[in-house]
Amino acid sequence: MEQKKQFQPYIPADRITPELTITSIIMGVLLAVIFGAANAYLGLRVGMTVSASIPAAVISMGVIRVIMRKNSILESNVVQTIGSAGESVAAGAIFTLPALFLWARDGVMEKPGLVEITLIALIGGLLGVFFMVPLRNALIVREHGTLPYPEGKACAEVLLAGEEGGNSSSTVFAGMGFSALFKFIIDGLKMVPGEVSVEGSTRTYPGAIGTQIYPAVMSVGYICGPRISSYMFAGGVISWLVLIPLIVLFGSSIILYPGSVSIGEIFAASGASGIWSTYVRYIGAGALAAGGIISLIKSLPLIVRTFRDALKGFSAGGSVSTARTEQDINIKIVLICILLLTLAVWLVPAIPVSLLGAVIVVIFGFFFATVSSRMVGLVGSSNNPVSGMAIATLLIATLILKMTGEAGASGMQAAIAIGSIICIVAAIAGDTSQDLKTGYLLGATPKKQQIGELIGVVASALAIGATLYLLDSAWGFGTQELGAPQATLMKMVIEGIMGGNLPWGLILIGVFLALVVEIIGIPVLPFAIGVYLPVQLNACIMVGGLIRLFFDKMKESDKKNGIINDGILFCSGMIAGEGLVGILLAVLAVFGVGSALDLSGVLHLPAWMSSVGSLVLFALVIVSLLLFTIWKKQPKGTENDA
Repeated sequence: MEQKKQFQPYIPADRITPELTITSIIMGVLLAVIFGAANAYLGLRVGMTVSASIPAAVISMGVIRVIMRKNSILESNVVQTIGSAGESVAAGAIFTLPALFLWARDGVMEKPGLVEITLIALIGGLLGVFFMVPLRNALIVREHGTLPYPEGKACAEVLLAGEEGGNSSSTVFAGMGFSALFKFIIDGLKMVPGEVSVEGSTRTYPGAIGTQIYPAVMSVGYICGPRISSYMFAGGVISWLVLIPLIVLFGSSIILYPGSVSIGEIFAASGASGIWSTYVRYIGAGALAAGGIISLIKSLPLIVRTFRDALKGFSAGGSVSTARTEQDINIKIVLICILLLTLAVWLVPAIPVSLLGAVIVVIFGFFFATVSSRMVGLVGSSNNPVSGMAIATLLIATLILKMTGEAGASGMQAAIAIGSIICIVAAIAGDTSQDLKTGYLLGATPKKQQIGELIGVVASALAIGATLYLLDSAWGFGTQELGAPQATLMKMVIEGIMGGNLPWGLILIGVFLALVVEIIGIPVLPFAIGVYLPVQLNACIMVGGLIRLFFDKMKESDKKNGIINDGILFCSGMIAGEGLVGILLAVLAVFGVGSALDLSGVLHLPAWMSSVGSLVLFALVIVSLLLFTIWKKQPKGTENDA
């Protein structure tokens, strides 16, 4: 309590300013849908999403303060609270739900209905927010000096910088515009290939290396930084320059399950990518599964302590103060809503979950919401092992369902529904805690933020089903355009337990590879994602990481932090811009218009010239980032802006 009395937020508790207004709700809902769709597209391509809180805060700040001429920092805070919910719902959904589409394509079950997807996303998101309400006082207030919540603090600093005269929204919008243009040239007009590769042969060296040229993929590398990017690239090098050549050189004449023809024939027909999709992908899946479980095991002491402390805070009931900055949604309403949502999981026909499954959802949901909320407070949302929690849930839930007789397609469908809800719960709980930390620093009303988070969840849940259907109709999950790596992994886990028809030898190679990486002190998950994804994608991410490394190594000056932050904002805009054009191109593809834009058949460029064109365009992508960072002219008087 002493710590809470000492802390004074930017807006005092006795000062009333606009927060949950019509303007903030409309803007927040638009950003939730936009960033949710963009992150769904990104996550299905590269297996990870990025935080939407800071770009949402910057955009809201630009519109409310600059365009509308309103001085309302708490209104901007509500916009980013609602807007960031879209990214979290998308992350939880795309990590799991595409597995249902993959099974439908294989003829195992019917394609999931739009209502089913929407309800799963909605229930998971609402539970994530409601579970976090009683935890706010314990995690945000009482441990203010212990849990830094890095993204929440950074978002507060961005909003404060805007309040003091900074204007960074133009950088985000510029990133969106440049990225949209590049994406349209690459995948809309198809003037140049989106990938440049060099591949050896069985007589010399059957490895492959190359890079994609997409702005969003490079932006992921910049935002994640050089360390994470290098771990991912190292995993790609192991896959494409070590494992694939070994498989081809030593087993060219062998027929190895799950292949139906010899390894040499696969390589002759499809090259290194054929060996990757047939064999190495399973090794990567084993490494990913092991990495998720390892991250969970390493967090066990923290998990136990978190859960114990949270239960103490929950039993204490929270503050009886009526101060504006200490008002939460009424706990009785929260408990009633949790009960109704639990019954909905069991009783709504569109959700294929029994009473036992509903109980698993509540128990694991509250547990992992607690874990997620504290984990992001310590290590940030980017290091939150949501996929590890989902894998652990799927393993236990699938085993329980199989032992109780729920096997086959119905059991698999129930397992993925349970895993999806838990995954969304964990993602939303982490996002909500970051947003509440931002509000705590600024002096927001927690109740209004929590209502805003619920609004964002509803808007995102209504949009995510249509987004998944659209992307599946345009390209299909598990394809080169949309690999859906996390969902494919979840599918493998469930199939392995239910049917036992996985190539366990390859998966165990991945498991032991992950153990070796852990022993030598390298973070397993980014390395495992690198093993699992194409090296061309990892190389593009590495380029972004190298640019960030160059900025990080710059001589300390007043401009250095501004340059790095401008890069984060520009890259966030590029991710959003490419994602939106990706959705637009998907719409055009569904309606059969996309082929009319295709200029690849008109240009008839030789392969080497197309590759040169791709590299030139990629250079322009890099130049656009430099234009808005290191080459950006600082307005007078803003050199020292935070």
